[in-house]
Amino acid sequence: MMKKRTNFMALGLVVLLVGTSSVFAQVQVTDCMACHNDTTVITEKQTAMSEAVHGTGESYVRGTSAGCAGCHSGGAFSKMVAAGLTPDTVEEGDPSPTRQSCRACHQVHTSYTEADWALETTAAVNLYAFGELTYDGGKGNLCANCHQPRRAIAEPDADGNIAVTSTHWGPHHGPQSAMLLGTGGAGAAGVPSFHYRLVRDTCVACHIGPDMAHTFEAVSSSCDECHAPEDDVDGAMAAVDALITELGDLLIAKGLLDEAGHPVVGTYPAAEASALWDYIFIAIEDGSSGAHNPPYTKALLNAAIAALQ
Repeated sequence: MMKKRTNFMALGLVVLLVGTSSVFAQVQVTDCMACHNDTTVITEKQTAMSEAVHGTGESYVRGTSAGCAGCHSGGAFSKMVAAGLTPDTVEEGDPSPTRQSCRACHQVHTSYTEADWALETTAAVNLYAFGELTYDGGKGNLCANCHQPRRAIAEPDADGNIAVTSTHWGPHHGPQSAMLLGTGGAGAAGVPSFHYRLVRDTCVACHIGPDMAHTFEAVSSSCDECHAPEDDVDGAMAAVDALITELGDLLIAKGLLDEAGHPVVGTYPAAEASALWDYIFIAIEDGSSGAHNPPYTKALLNAAIAALQ
């Protein structure tokens, strides 16, 4: 009886698909089973996403705002990419924002085959805060659509000062693509890092890796392909963290940063405002402890510390 019921359900599924559209008419149950099978191919990624920042928290509610929807709402991100827009050109908020999910990054249920795992886009990305600067990092281009600064630091006024205009002042969230390219900071010049120049697929290679991890934490096995144990990556990152702490303490002492880590609104000499900008860029927004671009990160931190001493 159970076998007959299963066959009937399978037949019903095929009939339903055939009667729905011409695309469905070509779908067989075996096509569905390429993904919907007795493995954990889907559930393991859903579980990982439920632990990742992309799949948790309340930032998605910002998706109701037009200026935020393209990146803060998973559904709006898909629409933005499909329309060829950038986050600053999205004109309408998402009335029903969603967290980032499988559908935000993948072409789910468009072909009803394994091709549905394809990424929404891998086209090179123009970093709109920096003119014609382009990020071209393979599959990591998908990430760069949102992981880019929303603005560059303002030019000094006639008196050589820069105004810190709000407690949200800075490059805004997710400037990792700019950091990889060696730009976006204020106190020193940079060049693209080896993680951008040498790592195929950039973000995806390091944060998804060969095991297709979806917590988006750095995958150690990906690091091991290039870094030997004697490279002491942890030690290098700890040294950057010490510089970050030193800079943060100086900014608090100067009154540019409050104890909660927010910029203090005011007008400051350009060198001091630049130091604050670089702290926000590195410590609060990039968050890689220098891993994305070690030379550029250290150059910015050292210049900022020197400007405040």
